[in-house]
Amino acid sequence: MMWRLAACTALLLLFWLCGLPWPLLTAATCALYLASGGRSFLGIFLKTIGRDLHAAGVLLKVKLNVKRNLKLSNTIPKIFHEVVLRHPDKTALIFEGTDASWSFRDLDEYSNRVANYFYEQGYRTGDVVALFMESRNEYVGLWLGMAKVGVEGALINFNLRMDALAHCINISRAKAIIFGGELNTALKEIHKLLGKSMSLYCSGEWNASEVLPGTENLDPLLEATSTRPPPPVQNRGFTDRLFYIYTSGTTGMPKAAIVVHSRYYRMAALVYYGYRMRDDDIVYDCLPLYHSAGNIVGIGQCLLHGLTVVIRKKFSASCFWDDCVKYRCTIVQYIGEVCRYLLSQPVRGVERQHCVRMALGNGLRPSIWEDFTSRFHIPQVAEFYGATECNCSLGNFDNKVGACGFNSRILPFVYPIRLVKVDEDTMELIRGRDGVCIPCKPGEPGQLVGRIVQNDPLRRFDGYVNEAATAKKIAHDVFKKGDAAYLSGDVLIMDDYGYMYFRDRTGDTFRWKGENVSTTEVEGTLSRILGMADVVVYGVEVPGTFKFQKTEMRKEGFDPRVIKDRLYLLDQKQQKYVPLDEELFKSIQSGKKKL
Repeated sequence: MMWRLAACTALLLLFWLCGLPWPLLTAATCALYLASGGRSFLGIFLKTIGRDLHAAGVLLKVKLNVKRNLKLSNTIPKIFHEVVLRHPDKTALIFEGTDASWSFRDLDEYSNRVANYFYEQGYRTGDVVALFMESRNEYVGLWLGMAKVGVEGALINFNLRMDALAHCINISRAKAIIFGGELNTALKEIHKLLGKSMSLYCSGEWNASEVLPGTENLDPLLEATSTRPPPPVQNRGFTDRLFYIYTSGTTGMPKAAIVVHSRYYRMAALVYYGYRMRDDDIVYDCLPLYHSAGNIVGIGQCLLHGLTVVIRKKFSASCFWDDCVKYRCTIVQYIGEVCRYLLSQPVRGVERQHCVRMALGNGLRPSIWEDFTSRFHIPQVAEFYGATECNCSLGNFDNKVGACGFNSRILPFVYPIRLVKVDEDTMELIRGRDGVCIPCKPGEPGQLVGRIVQNDPLRRFDGYVNEAATAKKIAHDVFKKGDAAYLSGDVLIMDDYGYMYFRDRTGDTFRWKGENVSTTEVEGTLSRILGMADVVVYGVEVPGTFKFQKTEMRKEGFDPRVIKDRLYLLDQKQQKYVPLDEELFKSIQSGKKKL
């Protein structure tokens, strides 16, 4: 039955892509219904066929573009050059506050200066330069210019300090650091922890008496450098390294994720085509450019598709809608916290005077989803799921409330991702008698995995600079014997129509009366009750009941002798919360008091 169903559906998809008229398509649908043998499937089919066909078309288009770029040995700078030729005088980047506006020609020429300067200084393909500065137009031009001569950027989080900052720079094996003058003090604090041969370049604020000895003032050096295209890079193609983005693990220091040119293209292109972006869209990018959301999903629309992007140095809830109105933004980027902070602001008339048609991002909690869209009058939420290094991204292309994406129920093999069963206490993969992971049914939570096909740019996993960290994210015998798959580490749940809903990060759940309780859901509820205040919910160790979670907050547990905040316990007999004092705490620890 299933093979006939799959064959019919694949044939229907082929007819649609070939332009089969809708009357004939409807007839094919009836035939498909007969092949499936049930009303249940027909309901799923009719509800999801439009969504799935759009997604299939997007995947096909991106796949063909990737194939072309592979054949031409393209890189992100080469694709950007094609965009510059199409409209050199169109506005590419706008930096808020200063109203600094760069055309595509301006960005191209600035990045050429960067490329020529570092090439003249002896930097070559495969060298690494760390970039440690706040978001602004120059940030884009610096890593783009270095990429033009094959130099790889290490994009350092400008909020890092001391050991974490030194760690991120050192593991990249950078030969130089370009830092913003505003971060001079942070760099001075760790200078002794860095390699002695590392060159230092300062951009922006310059104070000769404050910078470390030997630091070069980069801005005048670039001004004196040619804007002509740099020497062509040899042996550099679509699957070579572009830069490094640092991701935080559950424990330990940040990891440097490898971003190759094809990954940058794939992430930006799937968003562009999947959410039907337009040439006249203006994107408001208030997210940091050291992360993939700001630098790939956002800036990628400028570099690859010619959209105008407004860069903000740092997110400001009070200035958000003023900026959107001022720059006539049609798309705004967010992470979940951004939406919550905006909702916590006093109501102002300007928040409905904008022309924003889409909010693009991830982490918008279902508990505030409709409040966010109704209050700010935003027609579409383009929620997605993904990580810098993952090969199993999801997209909510049809504005389904609460969903972070979907996978087709009628053509599941087109996009090889899956939710697989895991042990709810240890989060280890559960396998069947054949040794292969067990797929989840609709309504069953499971870890999201993506099949790795290393010679396919859409399915490859490039991992991290640290090979041991890379190995931990790969499992074998997942879809079938002998395969390899990327482990997302995230628990999702799928409904009958294939819509996916984010449930929790691995380990961020706790057991309550035999049920898994999502900390994210509790956080969302409490935050809403408390006026969008920051809320952290975590499991703690109680003898014989809960599992132990290894983070600093969890180590504190619920001991009133350690925690200074007021603690309360839900007393089942009294049906109310009571203060958790030292006496009650000891009763729980001894087992006299039951939870």
